[in-house]
Amino acid sequence: MSVPIKLRGDFSAGDVRAVARRCKNGAQVRRLLAIATILDGRSRSDAALVGGVTRQIVRDWVVRFNAEGPDGLMTRKAPGPTPILNDRHRRALEEIIDTGPTPAIHGVVRWRIIDLCQWLWDEFNVSISKQALGHELRTMGYRKLSARPRHHAQDLANIAIFKKNFPARLAQIRKTLPKGTPVELWWQDEARIGQQTKLTRRWAKRGTRPIAPRDLRRASAWIFGAICPAEGKGAGLVMPHCNSEAMGMHLAEISSQVAPGAHAVLMLDQAGWHMSGALTIPANITLLPLPPKCPELNPVENLWQFMRDNWLSNRIFSSYDNIVDHCCFAWNSLIDQPWRIMTIGLRQWAHRF
Repeated sequence: MSVPIKLRGDFSAGDVRAVARRCKNGAQVRRLLAIATILDGRSRSDAALVGGVTRQIVRDWVVRFNAEGPDGLMTRKAPGPTPILNDRHRRALEEIIDTGPTPAIHGVVRWRIIDLCQWLWDEFNVSISKQALGHELRTMGYRKLSARPRHHAQDLANIAIFKKNFPARLAQIRKTLPKGTPVELWWQDEARIGQQTKLTRRWAKRGTRPIAPRDLRRASAWIFGAICPAEGKGAGLVMPHCNSEAMGMHLAEISSQVAPGAHAVLMLDQAGWHMSGALTIPANITLLPLPPKCPELNPVENLWQFMRDNWLSNRIFSSYDNIVDHCCFAWNSLIDQPWRIMTIGLRQWAHRF
């Protein structure tokens, strides 16, 4: 017959019960009361009844209590299997994912999980399944996201310089206005919507490839859109052409949406029809050009993606008038959701001043 493991002697039954009274974890309290029962001189069977477990589990509690005291009886997460990847592997993965593949070397233009599995084997001789690596990547904070387009000739320093100088440029504009004039920050852009719509991702069963309608005709219209994210409002027009005349009409529409007595600072790219000398700029608007080839600075670009994904893709437009109707519906639906304009359009670098 085995001899019960002796409990450590630096705790009395009263000490253990005092710890149990302060403890907020029910499972730990149950284990502590079982240990206190043994310290009272009662049998391990009595302790098992108090804890609602078998004597073998009480023995495990005794071992943990002897090793770590009351803290050893806290509920712990099961350790699970030993991870295949260590911290060195994860740091290397982060670097290679952020850098991206080199087509001439890796044979792909974007990483797939199977490619990363092969890379781990080539670099570290580590064999890991796609499912296990997918779980590791999600744990590391990675998700499969849509890429944001960046102009191939973009000067990355321009974005940082614009953000750094923005407070000073905004202060200069304020100095030209009457004292106390409220300033609204607006962004403007255009989007072409035509019969050749884009296909978006959609839910479907694994192993299938969903289908969506696609038109080869070329009728199209232009949405001129501008938003003021801080106020959750916008101004839009649907036009047949993208030129200075249409831009002038859009500026007048934006001007009508600026709050009475306020002044709008309108940020927009440097397209020819935006900088044309033929434009009549309303008195309550100041144009602030964005750096060239930097669409990341314009939140209206994100609005176009949202509108296409939710209202303007995966459909067939029967005619130009039908395109206009759908464009108006999409823009009006957006305007009816001011919180959407705020969540998509607010930029910390611009709205903290």
